[in-house]
Amino acid sequence: MEQLAEQIEPGSTVLLTVECQQGVVGPGSALPELAKEARSSGALHNVARLVAAAHEAGVQVLHAVAERRPDGRGANRNARLFRAAGRPPVQQHSGTTAVRIAEPIEVADEDLVVRRLHGLSPIAGTDVDALLRNLGCRTLVVTGVSANVAIPNAVFDAVNLGYTVVVPSDAIAGVPADYTPAMIRNTLALVATVATTDDVLGCWLGGRSRTRG
Repeated sequence: MEQLAEQIEPGSTVLLTVECQQGVVGPGSALPELAKEARSSGALHNVARLVAAAHEAGVQVLHAVAERRPDGRGANRNARLFRAAGRPPVQQHSGTTAVRIAEPIEVADEDLVVRRLHGLSPIAGTDVDALLRNLGCRTLVVTGVSANVAIPNAVFDAVNLGYTVVVPSDAIAGVPADYTPAMIRNTLALVATVATTDDVLGCWLGGRSRTRG
């Protein structure tokens, strides 16, 4: 716990939420199986707890949102995932409710929101790296969805860019349910510090963390 506390010292840590938007994890999700898992597993609730604690502890929060123009300009079409994303009735169109951060996560005025129109990663090809460096970030706490694609992308990109990465294992979700712990154990644990939401909250808020859950 002492090592974790040093890694996630508030002044040099940023909390990243990945695709925690209404059109992905909300009630009207384009990916209902993923949305159901994010909520039933408690992952989305834990993301909200981490965001609230970050606000209280003075940790910068950055929300990464995936969206697309209504005309699809600039969007990828080179993988089955991208083609499928263009078909559901719920579209992640810029400016719509689908790309707003989903409840119960609360967005504060000081939070940063980075939107991308292409690709799989919330970091590569976006403003995230420059923002992190300008913020003096050394450690990135990665949360959100999905454990199948965007989360490992974010972790690998952050590690390749020289950041220390912490993954609260109960604040990410993917499908099927048993895939996430296997991916964490066999992949993310090799490159990131794996903790729990309570571990992180314990470092940021001390004895107050469990009562907030």
